[in-house]
Amino acid sequence: MFDKLKQMYDLKRKADAMKKELESEIIDVEVHGVKVRINAAQKIKEIDFPQDVNPNDLKDAVNKALDEAQKVAAKKMQGMMGGMEGLQDLLKG
Repeated sequence: MFDKLKQMYDLKRKADAMKKELESEIIDVEVHGVKVRINAAQKIKEIDFPQDVNPNDLKDAVNKALDEAQKVAAKKMQGMMGGMEGLQDLLKG
């Protein structure tokens, strides 16, 4: 019983550490003069654009930034998945 609680605590600790790591990873994207700064947790930190920005350029820049953030997060999460084997053990019973 206590082993399972310890495993759950360890998994929670790893997940919290991953969240902090994703939040600290900053990605900068620029499309047609529109600059988007986003973190790997997919939270937009800053958008800078010219006054006469084309709305499609703004949309494209945000979408590209989200795509890049997802790629970075996926790569980092792959490394964490090895630690998730403990979750399977917990769910088995």
